[in-house]
Parts: sequence; C-alpha cells; structure tokens
Amino acid sequence: MGEAQGPPGPVTPLLIACALGIEHLALRSGRAGGGAGPVTVIRTGMGPKAAESAVMRALGRDGAGGAAVIASGFCAGLAPGMHPGDLVVAEETRDPGGTTACTGAGLLVDALARAVPGRKVHTGPLTGSDHVVRGPERAALRATGAIAVDMESAATLRTAVRSGPRPVAAVRVVVDAPEHELVRIGTVRGGISAFRVLRAVLPAFHEWHRSLLLPRR
Repeated sequence: MGEAQGPPGPVTPLLIACALGIEHLALRSGRAGGGAGPVTVIRTGMGPKAAESAVMRALGRDGAGGAAVIASGFCAGLAPGMHPGDLVVAEETRDPGGTTACTGAGLLVDALARAVPGRKVHTGPLTGSDHVVRGPERAALRATGAIAVDMESAATLRTAVRSGPRPVAAVRVVVDAPEHELVRIGTVRGGISAFRVLRAVLPAFHEWHRSLLLPRR
C-alpha cells in the first residue's frame, strides 16, 4: 500500500532518545500534548554503542519505523562563554562513524526561544565521544569547530538515518562548560538549572515535529 498523501506535516511518531535516568525523568515529566503523532521517550544507556543498540530496537518496533528522531539530554559545552542551562541545537553531529546533517535546526532555535525564553541557544556542530571529556581535550575538540560534545547524539542520529530516511535533530542542554566544570550532575546548582531547562523543551520538540514534512517516498 502507498503512503497516504495527507496535508503537510509529519504524521508518524516522534522518538526522543536520551542516555541517563535523570534526563529521562526530565523529558518524561516535561511531556505535553500537541504533537503531530505518538511521542516515545527512550533511555538508551551511556555511550555510542548503547545508543546504537537502543535506537535500532526502538525503530524496529511496530509503528516506529518512520519516526522522526531527536537526540536530547545534557552535554559539555566547548565554547568560551557557555553556561550551565544554555541550549545547543546541532547543525550536524560528528564522530568517527561519520557526519549526520540535522533537519530544521532553525525551526528548533525559534521554537526553543518561545519554549524557554531567556535561555541562550548555541548552534553548530555537535561532536561525539566515547568517554567523558575533561580539561585540555575540550580545547582540541573546539579546534575542530565543534561547539559541544556528548556521548550519544552522533550515534543516535547516524543509526536513525541508516534505518531509513527521516528528520533527525539533536538538542542538548549544557551542564558544564570550560569555566563551569561539574563533578556530579544534580548536586551543583548548574546541574539543577540544566535539569529544569530540559524539562521545558518538549513544546519546542512538538513544534518542530509538526512543522516538518516527512519524506514521501
């Protein structure tokens, strides 16, 4: 059967992937209606391998194969002047497995400005790592042009697009930055601030989802 040619806008599900329990709690507790289809928030576990496996399983379930995918959660900022609670919207994700272009970054920036007014939004490449990045390694990653780093976004989006054409995006909340390194998330004011921001992003994700045309072929 051919795909129905309905009105513009996505009609398939939205899959939001995060790694940590605290990220999952924020995204689940911040869920709101208004999406263009069913919304699923999954916890992948930490690291690129865990993200790949979890996203493959999720997209293999009935009804989820054509889902739009957002990688979300926390990240480490690489650029000077970043602060905990700032937002990062990836224009592309990168890791040793390749580069994945993100869909509708400008739409997300505008939607986040409405959902979380007053929070600074940074755009640019988001790089992937298989370990927590500290100290001088941040400067080396910044020199590549990346503005932030996390362990799962690149693997999540790469796996998603290899499973079939779909809109993909990555939105992260800065939990630490060169001038604001945290030892443990949730025990420092910056971590709590980032948690509150992550709880507030769901309306922007719904707006992005409604605004995009999924591939028709």
